[in-house]
Amino acid sequence: MWLYLNGLWKLLIDKNMKKMDLVENENIGISSSTLAKMSRGENVSMSILEKICIELDCDFGDIVSIYRSTSIEGNNDGGLTCKGDLC
Repeated sequence: MWLYLNGLWKLLIDKNMKKMDLVENENIGISSSTLAKMSRGENVSMSILEKICIELDCDFGDIVSIYRSTSIEGNNDGGLTCKGDLC
C-alpha cells in the first residue's frame, strides 16, 4: 500500500499557499527535513498530518490518498510503475 499527499499539494494551491508555508507556520511547526520527506513520499508521523489538517481545516482524506500495492509496483530504479487507470 502506498500513501500519497497529492491532495495536500492541491489544497495548498487552492489556498494560495506554498510548501514552505507549512514550515513557516508556527501552529504546524514542521521542519524543512520533514517537508522534504513529504515531498519525496516518505513516511511522516500522523501527528504532523494532524497538525496540518487542523491548521488547514481539512480531514485526512482531503490530503492523503491510498493506493493498494496491487495497483502500483516498484521498478528497478526505485521509482514507481503505474498499472491500470492510476497513471
